[in-house]
Amino acid sequence: MISYWKCKDGFAQINQWKSGCWIKVTNPTEDDLAILKERFAVPMDFTHDAEDIEERPRVDHEENWMLVYVRVPNKSIDPDGETVFSTAPMAFLIRDDVFITVNYFDTEVPDDFIRWSGRRHINNCKGYDLLLSLMLSTSVWYLKYLKQMNGMMNAAEDRMERKMDNDELMRTMGLGKYLIYFITSLKGNATVLARLKMRLRALPHDEDLLEDVEIETQQALDTASIYSDILKRQQEAYSSVIGNNLNRIMKTLTVVTILLMIPTVIAGYYGMNVPNGMEANPWGFPLALAISVVLMALCYFFIRHSKFFK
Repeated sequence: MISYWKCKDGFAQINQWKSGCWIKVTNPTEDDLAILKERFAVPMDFTHDAEDIEERPRVDHEENWMLVYVRVPNKSIDPDGETVFSTAPMAFLIRDDVFITVNYFDTEVPDDFIRWSGRRHINNCKGYDLLLSLMLSTSVWYLKYLKQMNGMMNAAEDRMERKMDNDELMRTMGLGKYLIYFITSLKGNATVLARLKMRLRALPHDEDLLEDVEIETQQALDTASIYSDILKRQQEAYSSVIGNNLNRIMKTLTVVTILLMIPTVIAGYYGMNVPNGMEANPWGFPLALAISVVLMALCYFFIRHSKFFK
């Protein structure tokens, strides 16, 4: 779908293209791509690259077009009701007074930016300033999702303190995977921003806005890295707790096995089909039982005070 947005006291949708407006392309069809090619001479390989979920952040040029790819965050709910975080490519195509964004994947960044521009009554946001503003909004959404991840990490930690099970361990592993996605994407976006900074020196743009984008992107990257380190330490702590619990269980089983071996040995000795002086003794079984109990008690006392089992 193609929509046209003009910035005047915030972005408002218009019926047709006007110079300097924002051409917002979402989940384009073949007809939409044909319009972009015929009317604006957009290179089709640029738009098709945005369809690849693995497309990396980069800056490219072809003829008079500047192509910028950044990775934007998104959130969804899987069939099991679990929250899933991921990133997807978003393409920016800029040439003179034409500004186009192409997005094949669902993300809250463009629509939220439109609502924000209306609340702030933004005027005259176009060209490279619009590019920087959308990149700033992207970094803000990374921070929002990271805040949600932190809440999920804290909730998982509280549940793990009460009961440690496989489901909670899998959730923490999933959060670790999402954080890696975010860190990788933010590093790519930071590289794109560094290249844009060099290319925008000779082009009209808002220096303060560029600085804000750098700060927010670095903050999002630092936050994601911190959360990833915290999660790794939590997982290491969980592994240690699981190992300690397993050692405690094995120690208990070892003690029980040793204690049960004593009556087994005595019963085996007196139960052998050889003369042992107890065949006709009416006190043979009680005596064997008493010997087993005494030896078990002595063995338990020794184990209880032995450093080996502490």
